[in-house]
This record gives sequence, C-alpha cells and structure tokens, in this order.
Amino acid sequence: MRIEDFDYNLPGDLIAQTPIEPRDSARLLVDQGTLNQPLHRQVKNFVEFCEPGDVIVVNDTKVIPARIRLVRKSGGAAEVLLLEQSASTPSLWEALIRPAKRLKTGEVLFAADGRELVEIGERTLAGDTFVIKLRCESQSELEEMLMQYGEMPLPPYITAPLTASDRYQTVYANRPASAAAPTAGLHFTPALIEALKSIGVNFLTVDLTVGLDTFAPVTEENPLNHPMHSEHYRVDAKTLEACAKANRVIAIGTTATRALESAASTGVLEGRTKMFISRGYEFKVVDLLLTNFHMPRTTLLMMIEAFVGPRWRDLYSTAIAERYRMLSFGDAMLLNRRL
Repeated sequence: MRIEDFDYNLPGDLIAQTPIEPRDSARLLVDQGTLNQPLHRQVKNFVEFCEPGDVIVVNDTKVIPARIRLVRKSGGAAEVLLLEQSASTPSLWEALIRPAKRLKTGEVLFAADGRELVEIGERTLAGDTFVIKLRCESQSELEEMLMQYGEMPLPPYITAPLTASDRYQTVYANRPASAAAPTAGLHFTPALIEALKSIGVNFLTVDLTVGLDTFAPVTEENPLNHPMHSEHYRVDAKTLEACAKANRVIAIGTTATRALESAASTGVLEGRTKMFISRGYEFKVVDLLLTNFHMPRTTLLMMIEAFVGPRWRDLYSTAIAERYRMLSFGDAMLLNRRL
C-alpha cells in the first residue's frame, strides 16, 4: 500500500462547519454495489434499509470538554488536549500539549484567571503525547474544573463556534471519556431509534474511547508502518452473542466497528486495542456500516476501503459531485460489504 492510495481532493467549502438541524435531516448516500448507482436519501430514511432481526450497534462514549486553553508563567499561550484518564489516578492523563517543544517537565500552566491547572510530566513511550497532572483532588473536582475551563474538542478543520455543546454529543452518550465524538451517531434522534426498534431491530451499545488516531494523520509512505495508538474498548458478552445470531449487524461508525471486530478477533471483551483495519482484513461481525465521510490519508479511510474495496472512490466522487457535506458535522453514507 501507498499513502497516495487513500488521497482524494476534498473541496474546503464542503467541510461542514455547523451541525444540521434536525439531526436526522442529514443526507444519506446509500451504497448499491459496484454495478448500481448509489441512492440519495436522508438519515431519517435509514429505517427503510433495515430489516427485522437486524442488530444496530452504536458507540455510546461521551465527549468531555477536553481542550483547555492555558497560560505559561512567562505569559505565553499553551493548550492541552486530554486524551485518556489514568485508571488508577483521576488527576493523571495522557494528553497532547502545545507548544510541545517548549514546555518543560514539571512546568505548571495556569488558567486565564491565574488558577494553577496543569503540571507537565514526561513524554509517553509513543513520543507524541505527554503525561500531565491536573491540579485537582477528586473526580468530582476534576469534572467541575473541566466544566469551568474546558472546551468541546472540535476537530481543527471546524472553525465556526459551537453554539450548543450537546450537538457534539450523541443522544445516547453515556460514559464521559472521549476526546472526540463518534460522529456517525450524531445523526440519530430518539424518534429514529424508536422507529428502528418498532420494526424489530435490536439496538445495542459498545464503548470505545475515541483518542489520538482521530487527530493523527498518516505520515508514513507505507501506511502499514503507521503506529496505531491504543484505545480502551468494552463489548458486553450479550452484545457479541446477539450479533452472532443477528440477521445482519449494522455498525454506526468506525469506532463501533473497531470495538466489535477487536472483541471478535481476540476474544477479549474489554481492554485496549491497536487494531488497524486495512486492505485484506476479513470482517468477522459487521455487515453494514453507517459512517460519515473521512479526511484523506487517514486510517478511517483505510477501514472504508477494507470494507467495500476500491469503490469507495466512486462513492466519494459521487458525494462531492452532489455537494454532500463532509467530515464530522457532515452527511453520511450506508455501506454494504456484501454487495
């Protein structure tokens, strides 16, 4: 593989800057296989492509206000993006920091009002993140700190302000943990979920903490050399059993897919995964995938190619020609790997 295999021209004016209202009015490009043109629908029509006995699996992780803008003692600006909390010590986090080359181990960073918030620790083994310590004594104090000083960690290609923080959360978000939303799930409404259940679709959840690989581009010429960062996942045994008995398994988003395939491939229902789903991978659980459109040269796009093969290019070309809204706040597509 070459990184150029996963490049395409993404017009900047198609990158959605704000979420659409209502959520399920987003457009839905429906894959019809290699020999047929895709259909153009809306997410609210998704129920028409589901069948009794299908299982829909979503990632119910919740986004935290993980971006903290800070000030150095010298007066210079700094920023921390929280990625994952230590399981044993609530105040310790893996984080991206900026400016990484200037900040020193032991340096304390302040809020604009002068409160000490962050102490910089050592680099992690991965080399591009740091261990940082938040100046708080308990989980409740940490949550209060993030509510006061944190911001929702929108991707850097979204420059418009977010007027309502819940629009970067799914309606079924549960455990606060992630540094990014599982964006395919942003299209779902309570009414759509009820409509799916009413036709005999089983609606289930998994948990995958969305972390650094959402932000990290692939820079290796051979993408297989790209170092995947591990992410915590959890799949209930009953969920995996329901998938095995299902008519079809429909994953909502790449993170739900990664959680399911990690559990099925390893037999480990909770832990950390570095699974890199790319060309040649044999899917063990997921039959259909509802997903947003992804940035060029990313591991997410490589998963899409593994799922439907080279026709991803035709689907993306169609979406761009039809001026679909792209990326996190954009429209969606429904892919069927068996076509």
